[in-house]
Amino acid sequence: MMETILFYIKLGVFHVLDLGAYDHLLFLSAMALPFSFSKNKTLFYLVSVFTITHCTSLALSTYEVLEVNTSVIEFLIPLSILLMVVFDVIYTQKLNSKSLRFHLIATAVFGLIHGFGFSNYFKMLMGQTQDKITGLISFAIGLEIAQLIIILMVVVVVLLLTKTQLQKQQIIKWGALLIGALTLPLLYSTFTSLLN
Repeated sequence: MMETILFYIKLGVFHVLDLGAYDHLLFLSAMALPFSFSKNKTLFYLVSVFTITHCTSLALSTYEVLEVNTSVIEFLIPLSILLMVVFDVIYTQKLNSKSLRFHLIATAVFGLIHGFGFSNYFKMLMGQTQDKITGLISFAIGLEIAQLIIILMVVVVVLLLTKTQLQKQQIIKWGALLIGALTLPLLYSTFTSLLN
């Protein structure tokens, strides 16, 4: 039992930290960017919302409650990153309750999308296992650990950048543009796959 728990915790950690599938890193960085200056508590809340919704879509797929078109989901993942980048650029000047609600809803929806992107592989791993809950919860723990590591790294980088001549708005704008530029090849690749 403990071996299974550790396996799925590691799977959750490496699912996020896998540089070969860097969509999580980009999304989390885009999500964290505007909150790295003062709203750290909100940021950690958003990470948990992302984990919960990500694992919800995994559970829906694992228990065969909902099946989705993989090609569409793979296209929606980089699109969701770009939408978060747009949010960063537009809303960073006024992080108020309205923009925070939008961010919360967007994070939840994007968590569902990202979870469905991983669901086929996860379902294959679960196979005919009777105790799927242990795997799902263990994976969620690993996912949360890795996401908190990424968020802390983004916060540290942003704090270091604030020690330079860069202003908050510049850091967010240039960070968002960098994330957007790194996302474009993913968007192109998944779009061409969607057309085939």
